[in-house]
Amino acid sequence: MSRTQIFTLISVASVNFGSMICYSILGPFFPNEAVNKGASQTAIGLIFSCYAFSNIIGALLMGTYIVQIGAKFMLVSGLFVSGGCTIMFGFLDRAPSGTVFITLCFIVRSIDAIGFAAAATSSIALASKVFPNNVATVLGSLEMFTGLGLILGPPLGGWLYQAYGYELPFLVLGCILLLMVPFNIIVMPSCAAEPSENSFLQLLKVPKVLLICFFMFSLSSGLGFLDTTLSLYAIEKFGLTPGYVGLLFLGVSLPYGLSSPVFGFFADKYPTSRRWFLILGGLLSGLCFCFLGPAPFLHITSQLWLLIFLLCVIGFGLGLSLMPSLPEIIAAAHEQGFEDGLSTLGMVSGLFGACWSMGMFYGPMMGGVLTQHLTFEWAATIQGGLSVLAATLLGLYYQYEHLKKRR
Repeated sequence: MSRTQIFTLISVASVNFGSMICYSILGPFFPNEAVNKGASQTAIGLIFSCYAFSNIIGALLMGTYIVQIGAKFMLVSGLFVSGGCTIMFGFLDRAPSGTVFITLCFIVRSIDAIGFAAAATSSIALASKVFPNNVATVLGSLEMFTGLGLILGPPLGGWLYQAYGYELPFLVLGCILLLMVPFNIIVMPSCAAEPSENSFLQLLKVPKVLLICFFMFSLSSGLGFLDTTLSLYAIEKFGLTPGYVGLLFLGVSLPYGLSSPVFGFFADKYPTSRRWFLILGGLLSGLCFCFLGPAPFLHITSQLWLLIFLLCVIGFGLGLSLMPSLPEIIAAAHEQGFEDGLSTLGMVSGLFGACWSMGMFYGPMMGGVLTQHLTFEWAATIQGGLSVLAATLLGLYYQYEHLKKRR
């Protein structure tokens, strides 16, 4: 690798790790603190969901104006905003209980999400620009740092909260993000580019891009579904403590983080395999959701070892199907005449982030509604059906495309 590639990789890895560890620290202790400050369960759920909603808006805006703003400036300013908001969130325990506390949580969390969207969109675009022939490999390698942040965030946040109180977890991790600002100013190379005449609307008019976006939405909604339903199901069904429930989530994140670089490498080395990775990964994840309950019509008794095994396979399926998604969208855009530059990469990475956030917004909300009105078993089956539907539609399109080329 060249000096520029090495520095870009280090910079983007630090962004992924720092952002994810700050995003994931809330889980172990914030809901309980929010209840003590007068927030209802619905309000707590909306505080978590507003992050994903703001991320959708932020990713689309940043992807559109990445060239005008400048990719490097967007990255460091996004880190600065996210770090500052993380620190501010640590002082919200001093706000008056009730409406004031809830409103401030919404405001700070939403601004934090926009800062994260700026950093994530620019980092993906820069990595794709610097590694044009190894997008999936680089994305897979960087997802190891994303997974590491998601794994370390909850236990680190819980330990700091238990030992030193509410404020310190946010102060420590917010300062880490702020320290990354001067680091990335020094390390991250600048990347000049000309604005493109293409738009998100033109990109979404490409059938393959639209189907891959729906496919990514189905994958991320599955993860969001697990965030709000798995812990309650495991505690009720198997009598697990919250500590052991936290370990269950490693069943998804660990196989995903470990398998992503491998599948990314093969997706770059053998481009024709990408479509098979997408379809097989989507079908595998969807079918595992159907067995997660398991589905009532299967008449299988739910067991803890089966639940853990299926979560591991879901994580493996995510790595298999998500790594080829970004290079497939980039290739589809180039086939439609989009220029090979930072502007197109910014749009693609913004669309990628927005679709993922849409699923993370939809998944928790719909998971809670379905579980409340049906059961976890039926809710997981419906969620699995969405992934199977997305993978099937994508497979049918690839078959149509193949027949069209043969003619």
